[in-house]
Amino acid sequence: MNVERVLIVGAGIGGLGAGALFGQRGVEVEIVEIKPEAKVYGVGINQPGNSLRALREIGVLPEILAVGFEFDRWVFHDYHGEVIVSVPSQLGGDGIPANCALSRRALQNILIAAAEGAGARIRYGTTIADLAPNGDGVVVTFDDGREDSYDLVVGFDGIKSPLRRRLFGDEHRPTYTGYGVWRVTVPRPPEIDYGAVYQSPWHKAGHIPLSDETMYLFHVTAEPEGAHFDPADFPTLLRARLEEFEGPVGVIRDNLRDGDDIVFGPLSEVLLPPPWNRGRVVIGGDATHACTPHITQGAGMALEDAVVLVEELSGETDVETALRSYAERRYPRAKFVQDVSRGILEAEMAVTTETLPAAIEHMAAELPGQFAGVDEFLNQPV
Repeated sequence: MNVERVLIVGAGIGGLGAGALFGQRGVEVEIVEIKPEAKVYGVGINQPGNSLRALREIGVLPEILAVGFEFDRWVFHDYHGEVIVSVPSQLGGDGIPANCALSRRALQNILIAAAEGAGARIRYGTTIADLAPNGDGVVVTFDDGREDSYDLVVGFDGIKSPLRRRLFGDEHRPTYTGYGVWRVTVPRPPEIDYGAVYQSPWHKAGHIPLSDETMYLFHVTAEPEGAHFDPADFPTLLRARLEEFEGPVGVIRDNLRDGDDIVFGPLSEVLLPPPWNRGRVVIGGDATHACTPHITQGAGMALEDAVVLVEELSGETDVETALRSYAERRYPRAKFVQDVSRGILEAEMAVTTETLPAAIEHMAAELPGQFAGVDEFLNQPV
């Protein structure tokens, strides 16, 4: 490893994964997080096979599999709950399941333990105020007035990344897609041991199993940019948005209650062309390539970034060459995921009452082959 001291900005999935990997290689790691505590949404998150491979590199796969729920297929339905087509997942292999979903809190806790177990120090409630190159390093001033020097600064500070803006200006701000996603954890009937999608005119809903007892509902809807809703109104708003659904989604809707932990978030995108660094300051994860969640690859892309970044810096090349190689390796894969995810979003949201029968025929005929192609690409080494 040709760096000895690393500062990571952001204690999310990518930042914690990078912190664990650097620490395991003997690097002194400090992670700063602007949030005052390690708090994440309480809903679930799927980890597809390629993400699970990255988690194996970090050394936490057994813990993920112990608390998560493995599944190997996606079943597509119309909004009445009738099956259109069942699509087996071809991800995974060599001891890696196709998918394993778990709560975001569980994933966060596992990665915190891995980072701290590798020696990383995590400081909450603080972030960068200024930074400046200094020979073969970077001098960082924090918002509490402290100053320190590092061989490398790595930003996994999210889609609104202040570090991206500092390095690359405002040109690559997030672009709102016009849609948002609603999520809530609900009880799982024993027979639902697969990922499910339900297509209606203008809407898509679905659910993913999280444990023996729970699964989470997701629902994508058109929402105005900047939409803000009172969380106390979430159950009423979500029930109204799920009005036309029957079958399992209708049951979930009818059982939503005031006080349920429902989460709403806008769907925005970012795609930063290489390079992803300025000198010895580099970014990754949603700061460089945020995508919609339609193939559940957000966390996987961030974790793969962490793996490739540490791998490149472990080679024989100088630091800046390694950082350029990192971005060049990652950009095509991140762009593929963003393009596929956005394509699915646009296709699903374009379905109308008149086009739904043709859309269902198309899904039955084409989805198995389309998913196989995506899975083949994502099964390739990172």
